[in-house]
Amino acid sequence: MAHYISIILNSIIFADMLVMSIMLFYRDHKWSAANAKKALKYFTFLSNLFCAATAFLFLFFPNLYPVWILKYAGTVAITVTLLTVLFFLGPVLGYKRVLTGRDFVMHLVNPVLAIVSFCVFERRHMPFVHCLYGLLPVVLYGLLYGYKVMFAKEGKGWEDFYGFNKNNKWYLSLILMMFGTFSVCALFWLIQKF
Repeated sequence: MAHYISIILNSIIFADMLVMSIMLFYRDHKWSAANAKKALKYFTFLSNLFCAATAFLFLFFPNLYPVWILKYAGTVAITVTLLTVLFFLGPVLGYKRVLTGRDFVMHLVNPVLAIVSFCVFERRHMPFVHCLYGLLPVVLYGLLYGYKVMFAKEGKGWEDFYGFNKNNKWYLSLILMMFGTFSVCALFWLIQKF
């Protein structure tokens, strides 16, 4: 029974992002490179895309440990998105703004589906050191974001749209994001263990 529920949840996550990507990239009967470029700079979109890709892989290879680890990393990434929205972006920008339309699906629905799927229906043992793989999406995006916000040439960089470098305090954001992400990794490891 758990296997079938896992299939349903992973299919929904993949279908959500497939439809959302098509809606975002295909406007006025043509593909929009500008929309794609804009969407691909946000961790929210990238984490949802990564999680959807791992959910799709998991549909076909549920017993392969490397695929399960990828699904784990995707679930951690999308959980970080959820927690960032709940505890940082929601209070700063307003929950109505970050939990409506497409954002409702990417900030809340898909993360909850991924967490339930992974923690309830896809349980298996993982060595503690493997839980560190969950840090990779956040570390890789953090490096890109930091470079684009602080070091990229004029016209090639990004505005600090997440506000992580406000008052040049990027190091506080770095500490909080790494601590938060590691906490999620450790929590998922504990859930899988028991």
